[in-house]
Amino acid sequence: MLFKKGTDAVGLKWWLIGWAGKLLINFLYLFSRIDTIGYEAVAEQIRTRRFIFALWHSRILLLTYAHKKLNATAMVSNSADGEIVSQVLKRYGHKTIRGSTGKGGLRALMQQIDDMRTNLRPGVVTPDGPQGPRYKVQQGVILLAQKTGVPIIPVACNSKRRKVFNSWDRFILPFPWTKGVVAYGDPIHVPHDADERVIIAYMKELESELNRITAQADQFFGHKFEV
Repeated sequence: MLFKKGTDAVGLKWWLIGWAGKLLINFLYLFSRIDTIGYEAVAEQIRTRRFIFALWHSRILLLTYAHKKLNATAMVSNSADGEIVSQVLKRYGHKTIRGSTGKGGLRALMQQIDDMRTNLRPGVVTPDGPQGPRYKVQQGVILLAQKTGVPIIPVACNSKRRKVFNSWDRFILPFPWTKGVVAYGDPIHVPHDADERVIIAYMKELESELNRITAQADQFFGHKFEV
């Protein structure tokens, strides 16, 4: 019997879901032209692999494709939706760590810090995930930058033709082969001795920079960015 009942069957199901998700993303962007804004300013930092990408939860699809060879470590929620995201990211070669603000967040943060230090992986964080509020930075990404000593690179993206879902994050699904754009913001360096007051200030700085470049990405195709 090739697959046992229970664990093996469940594992096969998620394996298939992961590959189906990867194939769908590849199909959506297969013939797409993807422009960039501000990449030259952060290209050298990206080449070092010592950074953390921070992007809003609704914009994850295009970044997954544009940096499909990143081999990053990403924190993903413990929810059922998070399991789908985790399986897809694994198919692209990323390491996923399960946790969120409400459940397992501190443990997951420590695991991500250790993985970035030990394996020299870049990090990926959606600072308004997994359940919002939308476009509001939570402190986890700031703590990650503080403990690892690497800068946060804000990144945003959008597509010319897309479907915007009526979900809490206004998730964006691009139409197949439409044009896309990825915008990179100014790196944010968090000092290792930052106290709570300073951490809050960096949360506000990152939120402002993410909103600035997200508006850039939206306006690139004539869309309106609404906070």
